[in-house]
Amino acid sequence: MSLSRPSQSPILLVGAQRSGTTALGCALSAAAAEKAGTFTVNGKLPYYLKRWWLQDPGDRHGRADEITYSLLRRKPLGVGIDEWLARCESALREGSARLASMGEALDCWNEMRKICKDAYGTGATVWGDKYNEYLLDLPFLNELFPQAAWIFLARDPRQVVTSMLEWNGDRPWNPQEREACARKWSAWNTRWLEFRSRIPKARRIELLYGSPLDALCTFLSESFDLNLAIHLRGYEPAVYAGHSENIALPTEALQIWATIQDVIGT
Repeated sequence: MSLSRPSQSPILLVGAQRSGTTALGCALSAAAAEKAGTFTVNGKLPYYLKRWWLQDPGDRHGRADEITYSLLRRKPLGVGIDEWLARCESALREGSARLASMGEALDCWNEMRKICKDAYGTGATVWGDKYNEYLLDLPFLNELFPQAAWIFLARDPRQVVTSMLEWNGDRPWNPQEREACARKWSAWNTRWLEFRSRIPKARRIELLYGSPLDALCTFLSESFDLNLAIHLRGYEPAVYAGHSENIALPTEALQIWATIQDVIGT
């Protein structure tokens, strides 16, 4: 049975960093494109709107330029991303003009929804985004999109810590010590555990990294008429050669992992 959801409600894919969300998001982007929809990977538009738009509307200063620049600084992934970026800039500029004109008379929450709708395509029936940092803004996103569908992906903290320590590139926010990595994993996954009960089971699906994705494929097929399965061909979760299984982690991380395994699917 398909979910009864307004077209302005997205699919939001979340999970702590190094949990496999990017690869899954790219497959979801391809599936959405087949239905003339848009699913971005690290699009993060609502994340920026909260920080640079949800302010005293009396200031009449929507920060369209700052958001546009930030979106381009580390370009998102996904099918049709250049067209999406162009729509983003247009939506932000038009929204900034409305705010400059109307000030406090403009409903900032509805305005943020309109900007997202215009950016993802006013006619799109399937749209959404994957962004790890959405775990830090769950209550805000739930208020912004109260009918959103949620996908949560969790991975064994021993594998995540191993991956974080091997991660290269300019990422100053990525811890360099094993215990710090584990505590970051714990904090981010705890956000979901504390939030999940606010989302009805019909609008959330929770997955363990490396487990079969049949339930997700069924969820997306029945709720959105998306065929994810064909875009998962060749998808192989990363496997570490044993050394991640034996690393020592704080008790807190292991307890949170046990809780995640216990509640997923319930």
